[in-house]
Amino acid sequence: MYYVYVLQSKDTNKLHYIGFTKDLKKRFSQHNEGIGAKTTHNRKWDLVYYEAYLSERDARKRERRLKDGRAIYHLKNRIHESLDIC
Repeated sequence: MYYVYVLQSKDTNKLHYIGFTKDLKKRFSQHNEGIGAKTTHNRKWDLVYYEAYLSERDARKRERRLKDGRAIYHLKNRIHESLDIC
């Protein structure tokens, strides 16, 4: 299984990171430990959204679409109530 995920900063409540991984639990822990992506160092995160894919190619395509901007705009609108809770 492959995952595309979105992290929200606990400090700013903004969606700051969109990623791709094969092991979501491990990768989320790494983010909160400051391991890995430079943009996630020294911050604490909430996992606010993820999608699961059987195909790595499909997951990578979706990650690129979310990072391009338009798709993340629609996602934010779709999960806005959940974002307010975090």
